[in-house]
Amino acid sequence: MIQYTLKCDQDHHVESWFQSAAAYDALEKAGHLSCATCGSSKITKALMAPRVRVSEETTTKVPVLSEPAGEKEQALEAFRKKVEESSDYVGDRFVKEARAMHIGDAPERSIYGEARLDQAKELIEEGVPLMPLPFRPKQKLT
Repeated sequence: MIQYTLKCDQDHHVESWFQSAAAYDALEKAGHLSCATCGSSKITKALMAPRVRVSEETTTKVPVLSEPAGEKEQALEAFRKKVEESSDYVGDRFVKEARAMHIGDAPERSIYGEARLDQAKELIEEGVPLMPLPFRPKQKLT
């Protein structure tokens, strides 16, 4: 395992673990990395100091980001919580579910999930009401 400090184009920093440097490179190349704070997909490795372990006694604990730091991050986290509590997560079935509700083949309800940009544009052109979320969903379908 390897730990990298990542930085987005909005200057948010987060530490993340990867199976290997090659695994990080593959995820970056495929566009599967995004900022945990703002959802930006423009991610780079931040400048990092190597962590050399001399002995158990000299190891320094690294603080972990656990709570939103600023007012904007707290508002974003509150919005995420409201969406997750009041909507059904449909994952990659979002386009199908939204379209079915729009044409009356499925009962209307609040949903959220993933869609590619071209799929979202098609839904908008069809008159399907939708809104991009400023975060990536935490929840995953089983």
